[in-house]
Amino acid sequence: MQVQKKIKAHSLTGRITPAVMFEAFRAVKRNRGAAGVDRVGIAQFEKQLEQNLLALMQQLKAGTFQPLPLRRVHIDKGGGKTRPLGIPAVRDRVAQEVLRRLLSPLFERIFHHDSFGFRPGRGCHDAMERLLELHRQGHTHVLDTDIQGFFDNIPHQVIMAGLAAEVADGNILTLVERFLKAGVMEDGVLQPTRLGTPQGGVISPLLANIALNSLDWRLEAAGFRFVRYADDFVVVCRSGDQVQEAHRMVQGHLNGIGLSLSAEKTKLTCFVGGFQFLGFRVGARSVTMRPKSIEKFKARIVEATVRNQNLDADVVERINQTVRGVANYFATSWTQVGRQFRDLDHWLRMRIRAMKFKRKHRTDNYRFQNRHLRNLGLIFLSDYCV
Repeated sequence: MQVQKKIKAHSLTGRITPAVMFEAFRAVKRNRGAAGVDRVGIAQFEKQLEQNLLALMQQLKAGTFQPLPLRRVHIDKGGGKTRPLGIPAVRDRVAQEVLRRLLSPLFERIFHHDSFGFRPGRGCHDAMERLLELHRQGHTHVLDTDIQGFFDNIPHQVIMAGLAAEVADGNILTLVERFLKAGVMEDGVLQPTRLGTPQGGVISPLLANIALNSLDWRLEAAGFRFVRYADDFVVVCRSGDQVQEAHRMVQGHLNGIGLSLSAEKTKLTCFVGGFQFLGFRVGARSVTMRPKSIEKFKARIVEATVRNQNLDADVVERINQTVRGVANYFATSWTQVGRQFRDLDHWLRMRIRAMKFKRKHRTDNYRFQNRHLRNLGLIFLSDYCV
């Protein structure tokens, strides 16, 4: 019996057209973002859009395109920790979006159905619903783990091998490799990038999924159920012995591709004991906001309610945006956040009154009642409880 040869994508470069370039720019513009090392923002790039896109398309198709180094910024993770981000130039973001649009449909066909991160038509809520479904099916034990410095440490050869398994267009493969090796500019010093794909890059989530796709299917072949959102994943089992076996298998697979599990963030637990996933605290009988999510909400409200500022329409809108975002994410049919929301609303009203009167005093509850807050247009988390 003759084995059928796998068909790879050969002619992706030919699919780079002016229409694709324009749609890629529109996507970059929607996502906004800061300028890269060339200090050219989206508005400046758009002033000569047609010429810029045409020149970029010609370079991409000819294989002469060279990405600029990333601009390094650090964002606060809380607890004194920061997360490094790499900000590509606008033209590089457009080029990455073009590549993402060409590559994503090829890999969507081979990605596992329990991988949810940065995929069309999928999101955090879908991942959580799948996790709860697996719990109802009797998977009560959990491998709750984290990959050590995942985005910064993915070996380039792992990414490129995953790409080359489906893509035979040498120009496209070269372009992706150039993005991986573009380097990072920090404090005026160019640092080479020999590992990883930058958090902040348009194409990075797709490359991350490609790198972990082999782990997904290995878990499937071994009979383990899991839910993965980019590098955040849990494996669920029916017994503690199976969890230990899953732990050994995951650790061995990751070590084989140059990655490792975080010892301090990996634990073998169960739904009864509870664990955290995608901003939620998941238990056997309830799903609520995890403590860190509450801290983040409070930190954003504190920034918006500084006492030496006036309680005006702009402040009200900032507060409402924060409330809407948190409520829309955590208030679902399968969460039990009513009590947390009521407690946070009480705290939020205290912050608003303290901002109004430049002090914190119990009698201000009567001077500035809830109906007065409503008249200002303020909304509250409890309004979204289902």
